Amino acid sequence: MVRSRERVGVVVRRPVEGSVHVHYSQIYVESDPDGVFPDLAEALGGQRNGLCGAATPGLLWLVTGLHTGSVGFTVEVHDQAPPLDAGWEEIVEASFRPASTSTALVEWGGEDSWDLGLDEIDHRVRYCAARMDTANQQDTRFPDEPELDRYLLQFWPAPPGPDRILKQTSELAAYWHGYAQEQPPPPTPAERAETERLARLAEEEAARRQRLAYELWEWGGQLPSPALSAVGGNVRGLIRFDPALVHALDAAGPATQRQVAVLAAHRACEAAGLTALDAVAAALTDLAEGRPLPPPFDDPDRAWRVLESDPRFPDRTVTEAVPPEWPPFEPPVRDGMDAPIPQLSPVAHIVGPAALTALPNDPPPTGATFYALVATVGRPVRPPRMSQPHMAVPALFGAAESDPLRAALDSVFAAVVTYGEDHPAFLREVRAACQGHPRT
Repeated sequence: MVRSRERVGVVVRRPVEGSVHVHYSQIYVESDPDGVFPDLAEALGGQRNGLCGAATPGLLWLVTGLHTGSVGFTVEVHDQAPPLDAGWEEIVEASFRPASTSTALVEWGGEDSWDLGLDEIDHRVRYCAARMDTANQQDTRFPDEPELDRYLLQFWPAPPGPDRILKQTSELAAYWHGYAQEQPPPPTPAERAETERLARLAEEEAARRQRLAYELWEWGGQLPSPALSAVGGNVRGLIRFDPALVHALDAAGPATQRQVAVLAAHRACEAAGLTALDAVAAALTDLAEGRPLPPPFDDPDRAWRVLESDPRFPDRTVTEAVPPEWPPFEPPVRDGMDAPIPQLSPVAHIVGPAALTALPNDPPPTGATFYALVATVGRPVRPPRMSQPHMAVPALFGAAESDPLRAALDSVFAAVVTYGEDHPAFLREVRAACQGHPRT
């Protein structure tokens, strides 16, 4: 479909000649695949003519009479302005400069394209049309039907200038010219860049507010200190039971944290009936006096083997500890948006010890929300019972952590699990131990 011919002193190249397919009465000339693709109003904004939208740099939006089907279409590239052919019913002109070395005529949706081989220089473009009203009235042309409308698109080197309407005959062209003249000029590249910059800043601020709101939510309404944020261990589990206590332990200082860790280990072992075992009693004594755990607790695997082989190892169970209902996460209201719809509980109902730490570890993406799924299969069962000795021994290991804050958090969490449904009384004792002990 590429042809060339010469007139006297003039070179004409025809990269497109024949039929092209249009849809929604449009076809385009594109030269900037990474650029902004405007809507029709922006493509025609600030122009007099409404058939060749050239308001967006590097793009031409060409309007046709036919809505869907094939139209006759020719593209010519000239070395200089070609003679005006008055035989066309509609003739408009505009300026165009390719935004890259690759310029193509492109069908709607990118279904097909033809390289035009234009240099990156300023061009004048003339768009001519015939039988637009007839094609518009028929709307759709099927393959076996005769051609309705046809078009000629001509390029030649020329300095930039305003667009012009050279000839207008059809009612459809008059309509589109009137539409174009009602549209404001599109933003300049600098204005568009500033708009995009402000939009990025707004998104970054919205994301920051989202992260802050989520962090407040997952930490019970109070932002954590750097030490609490980095402590690890079972802080996520304990905060589900008593966020205020977690922050109080963080603020209490190392001395109180050690005292609480020892208290929690003692209470957990007492509740589980482990204090009668010599090894456990020795471990509690060493904890209270600030010494490392004695054998066999210096090796967790060995400790479990020794304890479980002792005939006095108690066989006690307790109903699982269930934390209070955690409020759903409510994303912050964004400017210009309605308040968020109340969400379901953010965590699915999980049975067993995993329920105590079933918090999302990462904040949701901007605009995302969590939803709960509660499923019951068969007859509901009673709350599971937990082995108290197996829940209590981790309190010993937790209390021996080198970091006083983690020692307090891990041992208190283990004691909560050990107490099971009776954990509120234990937490009241721990809160009392934290009162009046500022950080030192």
